[in-house]
Amino acid sequence: MYARANRRAVLLGLLGGGLAVAMQSYVDLAGPAVSEASPIPGVPDGLIPDGWLPAPPPPPPDTSAIAAKYAGVAPHEWGVAVAGTATRLAVPGNRIALTFDACGGAHGNGVDADLLALLERARMPATLFVNGRWIDANPALTAQLAGNPLIELANHGTRHLPLSVTGKSAYGITGTTSPAEVIDEVWVNHNRLLEITGRPPRWFRPGTAHCDEVAASIVRDLGEQVVGFTVNGDAGATLPAARVQAAVTSAAPGSVVIMHVNRPAGATAEGLAAAVPQLRSAGVEFVTLSGAGGLA
Repeated sequence: MYARANRRAVLLGLLGGGLAVAMQSYVDLAGPAVSEASPIPGVPDGLIPDGWLPAPPPPPPDTSAIAAKYAGVAPHEWGVAVAGTATRLAVPGNRIALTFDACGGAHGNGVDADLLALLERARMPATLFVNGRWIDANPALTAQLAGNPLIELANHGTRHLPLSVTGKSAYGITGTTSPAEVIDEVWVNHNRLLEITGRPPRWFRPGTAHCDEVAASIVRDLGEQVVGFTVNGDAGATLPAARVQAAVTSAAPGSVVIMHVNRPAGATAEGLAAAVPQLRSAGVEFVTLSGAGGLA
């Protein structure tokens, strides 16, 4: 009867050789663990436990089937808080989530360096919704943010369009016009963020934050959640510092606050810097959306 096989050696065979060689190794190898074996990322040292296998990545959604599923489905809602949109933390505690949009485009590719420095200095976790155009304009910074443990990157769309299946508009921006265009607006930037971060994004905020409930369902079928907001912290980075401060400090426990990180000429950083000491003195904890334990 064979002694317990060294499964680490087997897995190395699977990674470096052929399946047939590895299977033969499983039969022939015996003896103690080889401590000199090169470590494999994600694999415990020593013998690999029975039943241990790395979980395979989920298969990508069938985007053609999703588009067909919603063809001809008429929406009945339009706005920033339609059915299927999460706007607050499911378990409030004494926590709020700071979220920042990076919208991109001719007037939106900027970087509020003061705001990013504040988040780092104050050690504040935050979720940044990044648009594909902003990534194009700031690739090195996007990669740097992806490696920052304080920052969670989320999906703000490919072209920063309102998410509609009928072409509805918001703030003068015409939205997507069909389920297929909704999918492209979400999925192209989804894959971009997956490549940058190594993880599929969980959260999606449409351009202008507007969508219909059919589009929100499509986003869910693509594996993401549409996120709105509870508190508008800077009105597109147009508010003066005092009003940013007042808006952020008004956030009740469980709030999702929306602000902007792509408009350095705004007063978002100044207003937030004034609000943080007030909130922390009240015992408020800042969390990313993924660190919040669910949204509602």
